[in-house]
Amino acid sequence: MLNTMNRRQALAVLAGAGTVLGAKRSGPIDLSRISAITDEVGKTPAEAIAFARDHGIRWVELRAVPGYKGDERGVREYAFLSESFVKKAAKELRDNGLGVSFLNTSLLKFALPGMEPAKRRLRPGQTLAQAHEAEKAKFDRRRDDLRHAIRTAQLFEVDRLRVFTGFRVANPEKVKSRVADLMGEMTRIAEREGVWLLVENEGACNVATSSELTALLRDVRSKALGINWDPYNDLAFQETPYPDGYTLLPKKRIGNVQVKGRSVLPDSPTRLDWAAILKSLETDDYEGKIGLETHIFDDRLIEHSHNSMREIRRLVAAEAS
Repeated sequence: MLNTMNRRQALAVLAGAGTVLGAKRSGPIDLSRISAITDEVGKTPAEAIAFARDHGIRWVELRAVPGYKGDERGVREYAFLSESFVKKAAKELRDNGLGVSFLNTSLLKFALPGMEPAKRRLRPGQTLAQAHEAEKAKFDRRRDDLRHAIRTAQLFEVDRLRVFTGFRVANPEKVKSRVADLMGEMTRIAEREGVWLLVENEGACNVATSSELTALLRDVRSKALGINWDPYNDLAFQETPYPDGYTLLPKKRIGNVQVKGRSVLPDSPTRLDWAAILKSLETDDYEGKIGLETHIFDDRLIEHSHNSMREIRRLVAAEAS
């Protein structure tokens, strides 16, 4: 059973997250505001903790448990693991002086009923009918999965978690009202629990760009719905993430920012102007964290992660000087 907060406590959490009237002043974006997704910076939780220690960062983002093969259901995401597992993991992080800045979940990252994706991927041996059945089962338990993820967030003492908007259909404009209704339903649960649901602009999903994020948040006014902004993801649909995409976003509803390795490494052809992005975020009083999501999946992933973090450290040091 989910241990719920009362409404006053929930509103206090949202206010502390900077979502109420944007009243909170945040200070400079320095190393104390930098985080990293653990399953891309280490092959085990211990290695991820060592990575944080090596780079002097105080925060981590969580998604899948590094190196974990899964529980009896095959589940690897922190968000949906047992309370006993999560409590042990939370203690290990606390004991090592680390806080959780963001809980990445796969909530609604599947084909929504009645919204056939433009690019359908079936597992080996899976039929389309079986895929539809599995997707319907996920959709039917969406509220329970959300409540479980919220409980996990509470155990990690983090007030914001990632959600998606269903796998992308051929014409997302036609389903935008249905997506907005679904987000509204999810945020009503989040409001009661004092957590902030942050929609990621994800190329595989119905909200893939900064402009689509802006349109969604225009339709869903709840203070419990915000943005997990990944500027690199805008490139999948030829949107210029900065300054064009960033200019569109409602700044006080940005709750987390993620940095792809390819967008920050000095020799990358898709490097973005992170010095300018950080400066704008600071000027606009962004109060959240900046999380590394390396996402270069070759045999040098950990090396890429170290190199990416070194560049992030250089950027924030330059910004602070």
